[in-house]
Amino acid sequence: MINRIELDNGVRILAEQIPTVRSISIGIWIGTGSRFEQKQENGISHFLEHMFFKGTTSRSAAEIAESFDRIGGQVNAFTSKEYTCYYAKVLDEHAGYAVDILADMFFHSVFDEEELKKEKNVVFEEIKMVDDTPDDIVHDLLSEASYGKHPLGLPILGTVETLQTFTSETLRDYIDRFYTGSNVVVSIAGNVTADVIEQLKSVFSKVKPSTNTFKLEAPAFFSETIVRKKETEQAHLCLGYPGLAVGSTDIYALVLLNNLLGGSMSSRLFQEIREKRGLCYSVFSYHSSYQDSGMLTVYAGTAHQQLEDLTSALLETTGQLAEEGITEKELQNGKEQLKGSLMLSLESTNSRMSRNGKNELLLRKHRTLDDMLAEINGVTLSQVNSLAGQILKEKPSISLINSTGKLPVNLQ
Repeated sequence: MINRIELDNGVRILAEQIPTVRSISIGIWIGTGSRFEQKQENGISHFLEHMFFKGTTSRSAAEIAESFDRIGGQVNAFTSKEYTCYYAKVLDEHAGYAVDILADMFFHSVFDEEELKKEKNVVFEEIKMVDDTPDDIVHDLLSEASYGKHPLGLPILGTVETLQTFTSETLRDYIDRFYTGSNVVVSIAGNVTADVIEQLKSVFSKVKPSTNTFKLEAPAFFSETIVRKKETEQAHLCLGYPGLAVGSTDIYALVLLNNLLGGSMSSRLFQEIREKRGLCYSVFSYHSSYQDSGMLTVYAGTAHQQLEDLTSALLETTGQLAEEGITEKELQNGKEQLKGSLMLSLESTNSRMSRNGKNELLLRKHRTLDDMLAEINGVTLSQVNSLAGQILKEKPSISLINSTGKLPVNLQ
């Protein structure tokens, strides 16, 4: 049972009581990420996430880290295209203490100029690390090829050039625009007490109400190609197909389609390209859902001399799925796999906290486990096959990193 509380300032608190555990997961979810940034401030959401750990008016960066280590807890954060999350997992007896520290970071971070300078260098190194990891950066290149100049095409980390311009003033201005009332969701799951809920209500009633009228601009999907020449041991390839928005009525059909395409060891791509043909070690697919769009991505890495054979195998596998669809046996196996992974994931307080936070932030609704299982069971063979034909017959966007900087003939 989820207890949903909306404060006068628009902040929403989601509390899911799980009395059989001794842990609590707490997440502060902000409805902003790289998609909400202007081009000249690209990377500010991610950089701000870093700076919240760099000291408050009462705690140094080291003291924040020590505070959680001392109680055997975990604290971290992440930034995506559409949201940012600061979270902690602790024993239930330390829940109030964890709320105090997270709130201190949220409300009282000082953004000291010396810490800004040091942390910029840390993120510079993070950008270089990603640039040196071709199987990472190829996915950023695919976003750029698929969405062009739209903010969804921008990298979450930003660039060296934009990062250099950030000051404590620009960070505070960004907070004033986006870290406000209706854009903030606090999700807590585990052995939650009434005292902790009251503490959250008291603390987050101090958030300023939202005045920002930011409106999302739906992206167009471009079937463009980006190829980067780089001396690597492997060629790294991504194909992108237009997907579905997070709230689509066909979302479970697409989740099943993705699992059968390349989301598991029994998938078509894994079995055909790795197991039968031995063309690669890593091949998979995944679907990214946004508030008004989505993208189905296929990735594979192989030796440069095998790239032509790999792309032929990829196009053959996706083409066959688009034309012939899946079998009834594959559908039933996929449903059982999806239901199993869903139920197993809900045994973690952290996954429940995350599910509730994202659902509230992006959908403003919560389905019970029985509702979700019923939706999965209700997906039909014709629904999945229609979606496969609709999506996989589209011309894909392409990103490629290889030693020649050229596309293989069968992708030209």
